[in-house]
Amino acid sequence: MTETPVRESDNFVFLRGRLAAEPEEKELPSGDRMTVFRLTVARPVSDRVRVDSLECVTTKARARRSLARAQPGDELEVQGSLHRRFWRSPAGAASRYSVDAESVRAVRAARRANA
Repeated sequence: MTETPVRESDNFVFLRGRLAAEPEEKELPSGDRMTVFRLTVARPVSDRVRVDSLECVTTKARARRSLARAQPGDELEVQGSLHRRFWRSPAGAASRYSVDAESVRAVRAARRANA
């Protein structure tokens, strides 16, 4: 993991978890490509809820290549920042948070049944 200098105010996220499903690649109106994926991250043992499923997004070519090789269940490390996205829905303004992934690294492949 790369050391990040601590500042008075910073938006840095480090996650280690399992890829929940196949990543989805999308083309933006600009022609840029982005990959959307969900990471399942364990909660502290004392919590009633055992995991969080977090949406992550990346436009970085290197991270997208790592995700193209990953399979659901693989353990990944993700570094990036938290981003709140806004849009208009039929019910009015809506928003949600996602992680803008700057880097994605495979830590361990999931155990797979022999075919």
